[in-house]
Amino acid sequence: MRAAPSSTLVDSRDFRSASEREGIFRELSRFLQRTGDRLLPPGRSATIEILSVRPGGQFEPWRQPPGDQIRVLRDVTPPRIMLRYAVTKRGRTLARGEEQVTDIDYLNDIGARASSDRLAYEKSMLRDWLRDRLVKLKPARG
Repeated sequence: MRAAPSSTLVDSRDFRSASEREGIFRELSRFLQRTGDRLLPPGRSATIEILSVRPGGQFEPWRQPPGDQIRVLRDVTPPRIMLRYAVTKRGRTLARGEEQVTDIDYLNDIGARASSDRLAYEKSMLRDWLRDRLVKLKPARG
């Protein structure tokens, strides 16, 4: 599987710096690569481009330091990740598309809540998406 990070302009309020943004793109790209390699059935391959990332929560600059550097997670700020993907088997395209992946119920993910990973909610959401779209080949809801 190939997970190629590709970037587009994202609202700068979602990141404290360009290096933070690029670090998140790299980390999610590695996660997609490792998880996809593990989940994809033999003979199937996939290409995924990360077009944009809006992590769950938001910074609240009105808080006193160091609280202004903490991402506050709320149910109204779910993670959103825009992806472009293609799934093939022996050169034949099985599925392809561009999709915004989001989970409005992300705060109820017990596994992510118990994790110390800074992108636990985003990774859990992407793992579910990989299973549905690239392994089970379920069509996007819409």
